[in-house]
Amino acid sequence: MLDTEPDLSKDLFSHIDFTSGAVAAVSGGSDSTALLLLLKRHLDRTAPSAKLLAVTIDHGLRQGAAAEAEAVARLCAAHAIAHRIVAWSGRKPSTGLPAAAREARYRLLAEAAREEGLGLIVTGHTADDQAETVLMRLVRGKGARGLAGMAPVTLHNWHEWIVRPLLGIRRAALRNFLRREHVGWAEDPTNADAAFERPRMRAALAGADGAQRIDDALTLAARESEARSRLGIRAADLIARFASQPAPGLVRLDPTLLSAGDDPAAVYALRILLAISGGVAFLPDQARCEALFGRLKAGFLCATLSRTVVDSRRAGIFLRRETRGLPPVVAATGGLLWDGRRNITLDDGGSALLIAPFGAAAAKRLAVAEGETPRSLVRAALACEPASRQAVENPGLPQGGQASPGFTAQAVVAPFVRFLPSFDLAPARVVAELIGAPLPPALPFKRP
Repeated sequence: MLDTEPDLSKDLFSHIDFTSGAVAAVSGGSDSTALLLLLKRHLDRTAPSAKLLAVTIDHGLRQGAAAEAEAVARLCAAHAIAHRIVAWSGRKPSTGLPAAAREARYRLLAEAAREEGLGLIVTGHTADDQAETVLMRLVRGKGARGLAGMAPVTLHNWHEWIVRPLLGIRRAALRNFLRREHVGWAEDPTNADAAFERPRMRAALAGADGAQRIDDALTLAARESEARSRLGIRAADLIARFASQPAPGLVRLDPTLLSAGDDPAAVYALRILLAISGGVAFLPDQARCEALFGRLKAGFLCATLSRTVVDSRRAGIFLRRETRGLPPVVAATGGLLWDGRRNITLDDGGSALLIAPFGAAAAKRLAVAEGETPRSLVRAALACEPASRQAVENPGLPQGGQASPGFTAQAVVAPFVRFLPSFDLAPARVVAELIGAPLPPALPFKRP
């Protein structure tokens, strides 16, 4: 059983590198309040020059939230901690509110971190939160990936690391710490609102068998997170050995991947590459990819899955974006994530540029060098790449993303560009190298 009364004087943060400072997400609840005070003590003792900024997000969803944010401001002032209140403005969705609030919360925390030049976001997620997450996913029938729970570290938008140092600590221990310090906390009434899934699970875990269910969930999360990391390392090895990019937007798999002897890792690698080629945010369905993998073993085929054309022939297994559903003409005025596959930035940073798919007609007029890759596949892939209207009308201009006139199109690792859990870091890195995307930053840990 997880100890609910650990010695919190032991350093929870010694493995984390705070050289570039940190944003602490503080709602005013017990978990984040304890996190803030414990982190402040650690930095005062080990890195007094490190900058700490507490950020409270006012979601504007209920009365009392503004007062709670002001209470956090007073607590921070009493402990000489910089503090900022940030409001989530604009219309709120009528459905999927918890997920939308989560997205907004991390976006606003990341914006605050960037504005202050801070490298980390630290949150107060506890062992209780982890158990609730795993059990909710178990009820929903999520596969092994979801049962790994929250990662101890997650990269947000390929830029800021979100660190969760309290995942091994029970909420009760944090509240007892606050009581000893004579520090109060706010109770969010939505945490008891049965209209939402997490409060329902939290209430269920308050029953007689709750402690055992929490222990079982944490054991499951530990096992599945380790398995997910190991699978990712094996998939990364297969991608490095068997995948190449003969042209922008075109991935080739050596057919010997099918007989490499590690089908689970090969299927996982295929799922990742399908998502990247199609520009989708989630990995395609496990069962459908297993069926596709079996069909690839059986012989040549041409199929579509997750917006990706899978073309298996003697020259190799080729993956490219299907032409259906490509973005319409759009005016790019700054940073633009195009088709989930390319980050568009204007070369001069100035006026808007019309961006459109290059198109099959223009691609057919391109001079493509003869090589091992069939020219028809190169043209089909280039037809789905972003281009300026000028390039579409004059296909003799340079194409292929990096050299497109007027803008730069940087590849992104589609399924991990928003959130990259540390479980998936190995395949994300090797795929970034494959497609020419920036590598993820180093983990925010101290080197031994």
